Order: sequence, then C-alpha cells, then structure tokens
Amino acid sequence: MLDSMIELIVAFALFLAIIFGFWTGFTDAAYATATIIATRAVKTNQAIVLSTIGSLIGMTVFGSAVAITIGTGIITEGFASGEVIIAALLGTLIFDVVFSWVYSLPISETHVLIGGLIGAGFAAGGFEIIEIGGIVDKVIIPLISSPFIAILVAFSITGLIIRLFRKHSASKMNRRFKRLQVFSTFLFSVTDATNDAQKVMGVITMILLYYGHISEFVVPFWVIILSYITISSGVVFGGWRIVKTMATKITVIRPYQGAAADLSSSLILGTAAYMGIPMSSTHVASGTLLGAGMTRGVKSVKWGTMRNIIWAWILSAPLAAVFSYVLYNLIIVII
Repeated sequence: MLDSMIELIVAFALFLAIIFGFWTGFTDAAYATATIIATRAVKTNQAIVLSTIGSLIGMTVFGSAVAITIGTGIITEGFASGEVIIAALLGTLIFDVVFSWVYSLPISETHVLIGGLIGAGFAAGGFEIIEIGGIVDKVIIPLISSPFIAILVAFSITGLIIRLFRKHSASKMNRRFKRLQVFSTFLFSVTDATNDAQKVMGVITMILLYYGHISEFVVPFWVIILSYITISSGVVFGGWRIVKTMATKITVIRPYQGAAADLSSSLILGTAAYMGIPMSSTHVASGTLLGAGMTRGVKSVKWGTMRNIIWAWILSAPLAAVFSYVLYNLIIVII
C-alpha cells in the first residue's frame, strides 16, 4: 500500500511538472512573438511556427546549468519529496493561472516557481533547508537588476540603430528591420526556451533523485527531450491575451525597436543560461520593450500598464510561497 502511494505521489508530481512546462510555453508565446506580431512583420501563425522551432533548437545549444541551480540551489537535496514538489507546483500554477490568464498580466514563471519551492521547502524543513546563499546570488540579485539591465541594453542598442540609420528614411529602415525581426524572434525563442525548459528539467530531476531513480543530480536525456517538447507544445497554443498586453499595451513598437528588443533579450537570456542563472524572461522581455520604447521619449511608454506589471513582479514570488506553504500543510494532513 505504501509503495502504491509513493508511486501515485511521484506520478502526480511528474504530471504537474509537465503541466507547468506546458503553461510556461503557453505564456512564453507572448514574450517570444510580441514584437514581431506588433509590427506585423509576419503573420501570427508564422510567428508561432518560428518560435516553436526556436524553442526546440534551444536544447542543442545550451547545457543544464539552470536546471542544476533549480534542483540544488533553492532547497537542500534530500528534502525535495513528492509532497514538496506537488505543493510548490500547485502553488505556482494557481497563482500563475489567476494573474496571467484572468488579469492578462505577464507573470514570471521563474519567480513563482522559486517562490513555490521556498514556501513548500520551508513548510517541510524550516529555514535550515533553504539555500539562502544561492537564492541571493542567482535569484534575488538578478530579480532586482534584470529589468534595469534589460532597459539599459535595449535603449543602447536601439539608440545605436537610430544613429547608424539616421540618413535612411523611416519607411526604408522599417522594411529592412522587418526582415531582421525574423532572425531576432528566432534567436529570442532559442534563448528563452532553454532558460525555461531547464526549470522543468530541474524539477523532474529533483523528483528522480529523491526517490532513487538516479544516484546524482545529472539530468537524464529523456528528461531534456520531454522538457523541450512540453515547452514547445505550450508555445504552439500560445497565450494570446498576454500577447496583446506585451504587443500593444506597453509601448508602440516599430520594426527597428522590435528587433533591438529581441536581440537584447537574447543576449541577456543566453548569458544567464550559460551562467546557471534562472532568469525571468518576463522581466527581461518587458524591460527590453520598455527600453526600446523609451528611445522615442518617456511619453511613448504606457506607464499605467507598466505599473500593474511591476506590482505583479513584486508580489509573485512571495504569494506563490504562501500558497505553496499552505498547500504543503494541507497535503500532509490529507496523506
């Protein structure tokens, strides 16, 4: 009976990890395709195909450094039981679905997942099992700095483009950059997917390690394939309500700005993936859109939308932690 219960817990935890991966890909369609859809450089269906292919290719370019951070740098190995993972993922999904779908806000799956792991981990073992050092270095500091870095990088690249093409007419410049957007969107999709798929890889590997299916934290190849397919499947269906927020409610994007924003996001996310930093594509994409838009003046940015997004950034991890803490205690009572 006990073995059957453990198998059921493991199966449900793995199922939730797959659902989380699909949902991440579903909402990530907004980040990867927002600028190219906003500028009408390609049709919507073409943008989704482009993003999906980029998402699948991501697994051949980057390693598993982010997965290792998620799996070993948030809570201590040996405490990532099925109950902890179930509570963390349920808390994450409840918060994420409510705020990203009901309120159409671009929520960071990265930080709600980390918040969920912290909340469930704290409920299971107290502060002793929370890896404070790793969280500060690879979560809190990037959380605070990434939007500002994204704004600065995108503002600089967009400004450089304006300077280099100042002798060209606006229509000619935009025609050229519509073609470049195909490449920049593809590159963004590659770097975005690798960062997000590795979070799913990290969670699944935590489960496998806890229950003795592997002897050390090394991501199995089948987990890599499953995670990227899951993310890519979510991209195919796409969260179009969030696309509308990203594409139209932050700033009016011209093709040269869209290309600059996507290239900036790719640079930041790719660097983070190599360094093992679970970077939020939400924060980065919103920041690069803001930075690109600000080159046309601060009034070109819709600050009311940005205010709502910033509040969502601030509250996401703490609220997900609370949800997961409560859920863990409920699960323990039920089981």
